Amino acid sequence: MAGFEIRSDEHLTRSQLWSTQLKSLLLDDLQAQQFVRILDIPSDAGSSTFNIPSMGEAEVSDFVEGGRVTYNRFDTGNYTFTPDKYKYSANSVSEKFKRDSFYANEVISAFLPRQHRALMVDVETRILAVANSGQTASGLNAINGGNHRWVGSGTNEIISLKDFALAQFSLKKANVPLTGLCAIVDPSVIYTLQTQANLVNLMTPNPKWGPMVSNVTPTGMKFEMNIYGFDVYSSNYLPACGTSHNGTGIETVNGLSTGAGICNYLFHAAKDDTSPWVGAFLQMPTVYSEFNKDTQETEYVTFIEYGFQGDFRPENLVTILTDTDQVS
Repeated sequence: MAGFEIRSDEHLTRSQLWSTQLKSLLLDDLQAQQFVRILDIPSDAGSSTFNIPSMGEAEVSDFVEGGRVTYNRFDTGNYTFTPDKYKYSANSVSEKFKRDSFYANEVISAFLPRQHRALMVDVETRILAVANSGQTASGLNAINGGNHRWVGSGTNEIISLKDFALAQFSLKKANVPLTGLCAIVDPSVIYTLQTQANLVNLMTPNPKWGPMVSNVTPTGMKFEMNIYGFDVYSSNYLPACGTSHNGTGIETVNGLSTGAGICNYLFHAAKDDTSPWVGAFLQMPTVYSEFNKDTQETEYVTFIEYGFQGDFRPENLVTILTDTDQVS
């Protein structure tokens, strides 16, 4: 029995250490990606549903002597959000492999960063997907006279400089701060921008607003250029558009249609209550490991529970649909 107790204690200690490392890695990446407003869960919370009050604006009124003051309610509505994703990443290593492989230790030590990357890809994919589903497909999603969803104005449904100007106009009409502007686009959009001669002189090679997204995040999102005040980042995990958000890549907005369309996002990314995304973690990454005597394998599994919603601030999100098959 003593041998089993030592093995159990060893796995318990390692699991606690790995959980701490993974939590630190995940938090660092989310802090770098400042466009998500992460909600804190009170320790005594009895429910995983968040109720966020919508605050109105202060108004100035004329006072008439002898009259009464009219008080306007400051809480104008209620936004409800429930985290809904419970995920895990699991791997195992056999005892025979440990005995026979010269690189056994390297393989075992690799599981933590590999599971970290898998979790981060899942988190980033979810963040970008809920932004698309937070808007009305096949509609302009107009707010205060500015459109927030359209097909790229370039030839064959590609992006153009006009689209960046229109996005800035729409955000300005929606009273969104024009500092910390960020664009997350597909690599095909980067190709389009880099090969348009009239855009080269307007590109700035350095971020205007600082490192909104770390260039060393495991998902591969990286800064590319600045155009019209937007720090432009590329990502391979943007969702395909489609009627009713069905992901077919085929969507028609205001008479223009995509055939292999992807959603590209432009928004104000400063970390405050204007963030278009809201999210929460009910369980930070937690690692468990144990030896399975029946299969003669050491098993490693990481659990995480989280959720994101993309319609928290619809006025602070512009989606430009572009075709990805125009790279040649």
